[in-house]
Amino acid sequence: MNALTPFRLLYLCFNAIFFPGLILGLGGDLHWTEGWIFTAWFVCTVFGSAFYLNRRDPALLAERFKRPGSGGQKGWDKVFMALLMSMVVFWFIVMPLDARRFHWTASFPLAWKVTGLLLLLCAVYIIMRTMFDNSFASPLVRIQRERDHHIITTGIYGVVRHPMYLGGLMYFFGAPLLLGSKYGLLIGLLLSLMFVARIFGEEKTLLTQFPDYADYRQKVRHRLIPFVW
Repeated sequence: MNALTPFRLLYLCFNAIFFPGLILGLGGDLHWTEGWIFTAWFVCTVFGSAFYLNRRDPALLAERFKRPGSGGQKGWDKVFMALLMSMVVFWFIVMPLDARRFHWTASFPLAWKVTGLLLLLCAVYIIMRTMFDNSFASPLVRIQRERDHHIITTGIYGVVRHPMYLGGLMYFFGAPLLLGSKYGLLIGLLLSLMFVARIFGEEKTLLTQFPDYADYRQKVRHRLIPFVW
């Protein structure tokens, strides 16, 4: 099965050009090393994850391309996704304006930027490990009845209940640290809080649909951050 249709490949190319284009274009400096490092990370992540899933789990790749609002996605999650995507685009606009074009933020120490890069690398690992362990890792809050949806409790899901969001948090903080944007960090914090709010709605859905989810919550206590919450 080949889930990478021409349309989906075009969509991947658009993302790989549009978002890094915002960073480098709005930054206004093609010699911006951190911007190019982020661009390389972003492009490799977009295509690497897609080609990996197309080979290993094309059904999951097709699920991750599912159009928002389809497949029985919860109504509240449709609103959430619209707000999330708007905030992410705003985040991509603010970071280069702050860090490079207008220098609203004083230059971050090198150690902070290295930490940001490490967080981005960890984010990729956690996100990829999540998709390796969970073939139902949809970007939409919906019950995938057509795929015999069931609760995953092993692998990384034996550590935290929402590892994909943990990878997202590392992304939201890693990118502005690498690029050097304090306003990017503030928006990243807001995006992270949005994920926290979504967790409560998602868990309510899972508890309603899967009787064994309550037992899983007792077994794996931490929702997002190991040994913290």
